[in-house]
Amino acid sequence: MNAWLLTARGQRWALPAMLEWEMDYGCATPCDSFRVVCLWNAGQESVLADAVRFEACQGGQTVFVGVVDECVVTSSPAGSRLEISGRGLAALLLDNEAQSVEYAVATQEDILREHVFPYGIEVAQQPALPAVRGFSVSTGSSEWSVLYQFARFYGGVTPRFDREGKLVLTGWNETATRKIDRRTAVSAITLRHRRYGVLSEVWVRDRGGSAKVEKVVNQTFKDGGGQSRRVFTMPEKSDYQAMRYQGQYQLECSRQRQVELEVELPVPFAAWPGELVEIEGKGQGIDGRWRVARSVVSMDESGYRTCLELLPPDVTL
Repeated sequence: MNAWLLTARGQRWALPAMLEWEMDYGCATPCDSFRVVCLWNAGQESVLADAVRFEACQGGQTVFVGVVDECVVTSSPAGSRLEISGRGLAALLLDNEAQSVEYAVATQEDILREHVFPYGIEVAQQPALPAVRGFSVSTGSSEWSVLYQFARFYGGVTPRFDREGKLVLTGWNETATRKIDRRTAVSAITLRHRRYGVLSEVWVRDRGGSAKVEKVVNQTFKDGGGQSRRVFTMPEKSDYQAMRYQGQYQLECSRQRQVELEVELPVPFAAWPGELVEIEGKGQGIDGRWRVARSVVSMDESGYRTCLELLPPDVTL
């Protein structure tokens, strides 16, 4: 893999030979992360002081674009090593606080112009998310939380960043499928079933005390004996759409990890978050279709590996 640092002055500096690296890509969390360890020769510390961005390519394909959080040089009798760590470009929205504002009607263009584009972020596609009446940004909200609330609660789309660092505001591709079968080399398989923390029902009511209550039920879990209800109170200005997505969101979050499959493969970049994986002939009751929720790709002295966290395909990421 080849990697570069980009400085605040516009310089592009190729990293020396890498001893180990790890790229962590997720769906359920807003920020991917990276860590690389390289050989180091003293005398180029000024480059590290100015480093603001990180890019990595594998086989001619961009596999990570992110923000540099930390550069550490360690010297010992065995030599010097450079370790660089950071996060995906979602970090720019997480680290910046939004100004409080009340929108009479907030459109997709308003949200992107005021809360995304000022940070140099590009949008991979331009979907048509619905306008929202009475949309408000409270004091202390991050730019990410503004975008997330608008897209997820009202538009039904979970915002995410692709591996080129572009914002994606569309659903997952339901046709892209990776296959793991008897011929696929697999290092380890772990299957988990959880009940604790899974909600059977979510009731959402408005703060005004009206009789309007939106109820969302995890019927499968409830039919299986699950009994765990939560009641949430939404702000007075919340409409039915906001209530519905808030309730569905809480329910989905609780059941995301109800069934989780981990598969480790001795290859790099075996699958990307959001992709569908078809498993055949592996037994243990895991054959079928799964969706990648997280992909951790790494290289060290033991070689390459990809650890996939897989969830049922109907779980909303």
